[in-house]
Amino acid sequence: MPDHVDRVLQQWADARPDLDVTPMAVFGRLSRLTQLVNNELRRTFAEHDLDPSSFDVLATLRRGGRQAPAELMRSAMITSGAVTQRLDRLEARGLVTRTPSDIDGRGVHVDLTGAGRELIDRALPDHVDTERRLLAGLTPDQREILAETLRQLLMSLDD
Repeated sequence: MPDHVDRVLQQWADARPDLDVTPMAVFGRLSRLTQLVNNELRRTFAEHDLDPSSFDVLATLRRGGRQAPAELMRSAMITSGAVTQRLDRLEARGLVTRTPSDIDGRGVHVDLTGAGRELIDRALPDHVDTERRLLAGLTPDQREILAETLRQLLMSLDD
């Protein structure tokens, strides 16, 4: 059964038969999946009064413990400006604290508060359930193959 991307590919085949557009099969589907998945994840995060970036910061601190903002930036996959803005908002909500570094006093470390830990511990199971539901159309073997294929692609792009 053809999907939207199949129809786009056929249109390109008709319009430009001289051009190999097969890469669009992968990237078109990745793009559509990203939109669908992000919409579902945003709904789950909103149930916990979170957005994707806030969830990512809290989850990073939960799994990795106390971190400097630069470490958090790398672990949470957000920019330095976004880290500062996100930390300001999370700190104002009482979910994280920033304390001076023990080493030089100029740097800071970020940690979850009790409320932050409770929130991420409530949100995380719902997040995983949402991801599980989104993958329900695949068998466990298909999920494993997809995860490995995506890992190989990311590694080939120096991620």
